[in-house]
Amino acid sequence: MTLTVSEGLDGMWKAQQVGRLFLVSVLAALAVCGVSAAASAAPPAVTGKILAPALSPASGQVVGIAHPVVVRFTSPVPDRALAERGVRITPSTPVPGQFSWIDDRTLQWSPDHFWPAHTGVTVEAAGAKSQFQVGDALVAVANTTTHQFTVSINDQIVQTMPASMGKPGYETPLGTFPVIEQFRDMIMDSSTYGVPIDDEEGYRLYVEYATRITWGGIFVHAAPWSVGSQGFENVSHGCINLSTENARWFYDNAKIGDPVIVTA
Repeated sequence: MTLTVSEGLDGMWKAQQVGRLFLVSVLAALAVCGVSAAASAAPPAVTGKILAPALSPASGQVVGIAHPVVVRFTSPVPDRALAERGVRITPSTPVPGQFSWIDDRTLQWSPDHFWPAHTGVTVEAAGAKSQFQVGDALVAVANTTTHQFTVSINDQIVQTMPASMGKPGYETPLGTFPVIEQFRDMIMDSSTYGVPIDDEEGYRLYVEYATRITWGGIFVHAAPWSVGSQGFENVSHGCINLSTENARWFYDNAKIGDPVIVTA
């Protein structure tokens, strides 16, 4: 079964849609306060009628080094400072980071840079608890000038792939975008973001090995139709185009929370 979504420009991280899976923004500038996640004394409990929130990552999940901790409360939080004090994040290695509020019930804690590879993390908040693991440090760098997609694992380059990014007017946004979700195949339809299929820039394409990096429609995916341009010029509508073989490799090796860094 295929899923229909759009490939389109996304100049900023779509924070308001965090409830669908998780929200990541390593470059977020909405920090409420700084904090270092370490094995410290237990914080004061959040009082009142706040029910146990949903936590992400979930217990047992293995995630990438850019995955934040997300606490989704069941109702709007009237006292944010108190709620923050009620969140205890205990990594196996101390990690500096900061809180930010995505909306009136969604609190996010992000490391200042990335989690160290293989860090174990315990999160406790208002009666909820999650224990997750950070996996290998897989980092992908997409260079829009050199048209290369370079992947390293634990600081060792393992793949350098020709790529094609967004053409003029549809430039791939620069920044750090962690992997959100993956699809073995899907339909990309320009009409889902306002461009009719019969428009000069319209399209409806069957796409394989699609790895989403923004909620606005930016993916790393197989694009056999642009192989001749990969490594030489940018011809996409914002996505990162790879050959089918290379897209399959990234699809098979990337995990939720692995960062894709787009540079110029």
